[in-house]
Amino acid sequence: MRQAPPTHQEAPPPVMAGARVLVHVRRAGAGVAAAFGQSVTGVFCPAHTDVALVSCGLERGRFLISDVPFPGSTVTVLKRPPFCPAKLGGDTPGDRGGHAGVTAAVAVLLEATCGHVLLTRRATTLRHFPNVWVPPGGHLEPGEELVAAGLRELAEETGLRLEPGTFSWHLLGLWESLFPPSLSWGPPRCHHIVTYLALRSAEPRQRLQARLCPSPAEVSAVAWLEPPVLEAIAATEDGAEGPGPGQGQGPGLESFPGELPATIGITELSPDGLRSSRIATRTLLRRAPERGPDLERVSTGTKFALGRWRAGPGRGQERE
Repeated sequence: MRQAPPTHQEAPPPVMAGARVLVHVRRAGAGVAAAFGQSVTGVFCPAHTDVALVSCGLERGRFLISDVPFPGSTVTVLKRPPFCPAKLGGDTPGDRGGHAGVTAAVAVLLEATCGHVLLTRRATTLRHFPNVWVPPGGHLEPGEELVAAGLRELAEETGLRLEPGTFSWHLLGLWESLFPPSLSWGPPRCHHIVTYLALRSAEPRQRLQARLCPSPAEVSAVAWLEPPVLEAIAATEDGAEGPGPGQGQGPGLESFPGELPATIGITELSPDGLRSSRIATRTLLRRAPERGPDLERVSTGTKFALGRWRAGPGRGQERE
């Protein structure tokens, strides 16, 4: 049952150059702006859990998350990591970068016809999550629809432009992301709700790869990963008991589904252009370290999205 619209019409916020879309939460009919450093997921779930079923969508220039459906909303999963700073006392944020609220972001898992999915390694010069493997993505801009934002970020980061009618898509879920991702690394400096979308292209991987033109300001490498590797990555849950396989202990590669290759081919950016290279598969199977410097790894939110992608879309959710 959809919630009736409010009786008063609230004017949309003015759009300013460089403005970002902020996250609002609505529970029991009351709506407020999500506060930086305070858990959005925690609004909708008990303190001892990290996941909730919510309705989300754009409303009057804001990204709204609600405990009940509203016009144009979609029901999906909202999740945070068990070590989320906002859950464990991240109420004393550090440098907020001039943004007082929680920012809405979009990331896209692009799947080629063969089932391979594109991931990018973030440039080492980036302020947040440098040298970490993620799907293309970024901030939702005022006036943008979620899919349009995902396609824009895909084009800006990789050079790939998908024409209407050449792909289908579905919503994977929402992920609460803070940086640094653990309080042991310092107080939070940025706070996002990331909407993960799955885009299924009608083109083969080779044709998409030929059009790649990654931005060196944002990307240091790209990789098309096959389903067995993607499933293994999704299985290495950050925050789970015991060290991950990429940390020198814990289960070996035989613990993951299928036979995985020892190395994986990637395309790296160099001063002379793109070049083929290989990295150890274990690099992508690392868990987030509890303390100390971060490692080259797949981000925790990406693992969440890959787990949702592996489960497949619900009936009727695939869209063109």
